[in-house]
Amino acid sequence: MLAIPLTHRVRLVAGTDASYDAKSDAIIAGVVVWDLDSKRVIESSHVVRRCDFPYIPGLLSFREAPAVMDAVALLTSTPDVFMIDGQGLAHPRRFGLACHVGVLLDRPTIGCAKSRLCGDYAEPAVRRGGSRRLTHNRDIIGRVVRTRDGVSPLFISVGHRILLKEAERLVLRCCGKYRLPEPTRLAHQYVTTTKRQLDLS
Repeated sequence: MLAIPLTHRVRLVAGTDASYDAKSDAIIAGVVVWDLDSKRVIESSHVVRRCDFPYIPGLLSFREAPAVMDAVALLTSTPDVFMIDGQGLAHPRRFGLACHVGVLLDRPTIGCAKSRLCGDYAEPAVRRGGSRRLTHNRDIIGRVVRTRDGVSPLFISVGHRILLKEAERLVLRCCGKYRLPEPTRLAHQYVTTTKRQLDLS
């Protein structure tokens, strides 16, 4: 995992999400490529594959990363940054799902999680843009960022090939009317709709 500055202008941001179906023991993973300039979806892809790894807290990457990688392989566009619904460096082992995916793709990757997995922080200001350090064992592992006035904050961390301040700035740029940034929000909707439409029994 590398925390290094971006080397190019960001336009296409790919959001990813995955969902487990207990009845069929399958993982549904989806990717939505969102154009930061036009504020529209460029393309999306998904896969359904058997889940071969058991649920073990802290080891989500081994369940979801293979399916996410398969879904990314179906894309025809080349995203500038990947935004993962999960942790990056903000992980007890300092290597969450966003790090796994980022290193495998060797692309800039951000962990954008809805809840904390580890670490301590002070509550950020209630206005949009309020931000505090997330620390664990004296290390800064992420930022706790308020993306809308008064909503619960998100937990942002480096996945690969991006700096934390760049990751935080990009997440805020991708947020509009909702708490979640558009790439991961749309990826979640896409996976949820796909799962509902599939007959996995």
